[in-house]
Amino acid sequence: MLSKSVIIFGIVITYNPVSKKDSSMERRLSSRDLLYFGGLAVLFITLILVMYMIDRQWDKMSQMEQVMREQAGDLQGLRSQIGDLSAQIEQGVIVAAGDGSTSKSVGAIPAAFERAWNATQKPDFARGDWHVNAFAVNLKSLTPFISGDAYAAEVQGYVFETLLTRNPETLEWEGLLAQSWSVSEDGLTFQFDLRPGLNFSDGQPITAEDIVFSFDFIMNPVIQAPRERAYYEKIKYVKALAPNKVEFHFAEPYFNALSLAGGLQVMPKHFYSVYLDKPNEFNQSKGLLLGSGPYRLEDPTAWSPDKGRVELIRNPRYWGPVQPTFDRMIWRVIENDSARLTTFRNGGIDTYSARPREYQQLLKDEGLTKMARHWEYMSPVAGYSYIGWNQRRQDQPTWFSDRRVRQAMTYLIDRQRIVDEIFLGYGEVAVSPFNPRSKQHKPGLDPRSYDPDKGIALLKAAGFEDRNGDGVLEDGDGRAFEFELVYFQGNEDTGRMVLFLKDLLARAGILLKPKPSEWSVMIDVLKKRDFDAITLGWTSGLETDIYQMFHSSQIEDAGNNTTSFSNPELDRLIEEARATVDEETRMPLWQQAEAIMFEEQPYTFLMRRKSLIFVDRRIKNIEQTRMGLSLGNVPLENYVPKAEQRYQ
Repeated sequence: MLSKSVIIFGIVITYNPVSKKDSSMERRLSSRDLLYFGGLAVLFITLILVMYMIDRQWDKMSQMEQVMREQAGDLQGLRSQIGDLSAQIEQGVIVAAGDGSTSKSVGAIPAAFERAWNATQKPDFARGDWHVNAFAVNLKSLTPFISGDAYAAEVQGYVFETLLTRNPETLEWEGLLAQSWSVSEDGLTFQFDLRPGLNFSDGQPITAEDIVFSFDFIMNPVIQAPRERAYYEKIKYVKALAPNKVEFHFAEPYFNALSLAGGLQVMPKHFYSVYLDKPNEFNQSKGLLLGSGPYRLEDPTAWSPDKGRVELIRNPRYWGPVQPTFDRMIWRVIENDSARLTTFRNGGIDTYSARPREYQQLLKDEGLTKMARHWEYMSPVAGYSYIGWNQRRQDQPTWFSDRRVRQAMTYLIDRQRIVDEIFLGYGEVAVSPFNPRSKQHKPGLDPRSYDPDKGIALLKAAGFEDRNGDGVLEDGDGRAFEFELVYFQGNEDTGRMVLFLKDLLARAGILLKPKPSEWSVMIDVLKKRDFDAITLGWTSGLETDIYQMFHSSQIEDAGNNTTSFSNPELDRLIEEARATVDEETRMPLWQQAEAIMFEEQPYTFLMRRKSLIFVDRRIKNIEQTRMGLSLGNVPLENYVPKAEQRYQ
């Protein structure tokens, strides 16, 4: 009888097959084989467990090694810091004050920290506990510029800091890393003086060279940062005048120059500069995140999407006069709406953004209202949702490259019914990217009403009609008017809206094919322009710069003009408005730009939604400001009293 061999878990096993006639021999061998293979399985599982424990120990050792390196750096700089501190104490000043001529200070506390400082004076104030939130999507990357979505930006806001920050109530600029600043008479040169004693979370000091590096890093073409370069190209250069003084010089006037310069996220040169020699490693990275903010990643190089959560720890070296409130900031990934609500009810997360139908039901839920407070509000920086019509796909024009088709799609979509029936009135139909209460909005310009007759007439003028009597419109070549609409699969309200649109457009002879997608897939689809239509949303500001989304220069190089929209007159108006510093002269330019977008309909602007938020009552000191809720503002002003803290 010939022997045979098999390979199991990398081990070669040789055995002699027996004749089927010898049943007793077969039974005996089968029993031995069973024990043999069972022993091998136990051995294999044991090896796996040992390897897993070794990996965990190795990770922990790496983290400890990093902490020891940072602590060594701390000790090295401690002697000079003690000298500086002694000099400050002799002068009666602990932290630098003076945030520019328009800012106020309370004693030695910089204006940007006043609200956080006031929170520490409350009788029940305490540090500690964790602030746990949830994302409906799994982030693709936390690396700056590579991420590109609002979720990653929320996390980065606790890690990176800027020279200036806005007061959430007055909306005035206040110094954060900068203690003062000045502007030249021509509005082209901005100088910032850094506060003394600034440092990154690894203990390295912040100097003007780090700010110069941050700008140069963005503008370096080997770094995948096309969206940021689109804005910062207005700056001619950034120069270090002294270790604590930096100058921004603009090539031309820019209405938002102070915001652009003061809002630059400061990156540590010693950490990120190594990636200039290996840009592909940076561009493909998932979690390279190190800054000077109140929180940090435990290992600034090791986060990855497969962790299923983001966890930031308190920065023990935070330079600010008011230290971080919570020990940890955590975001769990819970993609299902119902699962997020259940987790919130059970105390697993601290905030819950409710869908309209849920919100009305939850207000009647005594158990929930006892454990949580609620807010409903329309923020002045509330973003808008839209359907983007892709005008070029695979380098060929699409049906949506015809303005009449885009206008028709807007007429055929009953946006008011979407607001009323799906979102129960907690929103308003959008006119354009501009908030209807802002000075950018042209008075009297109202949203197009639902008018299917106008829509069908426009489609007929564009060459679409039912040529074979099957109830579906065809173009001149006989192709049925059908398209895919990509949308995020984790949002139930969006799913309901898409089904509503499918039925609505079918009545007009258009076949909408819903395409639910994961968040990471949607990001790739946008970068490749590989879609017919997509529904998403944009965040907004107090004054919205639309260059990034609608200027034709942002079509190439993975810019954010993902629908490949191009209009020379709109380009000119955007450029002129951005270069106009005087507000009274600038606003009419934005209004002309809005009128063009209203006619062109690069998007069907759907709606602006109210925020419907529930927050665990143990989170204290939440206020509704002009910028929205003060929940999560940096510097942090929320806290949990000691008796109500949940995590150690």
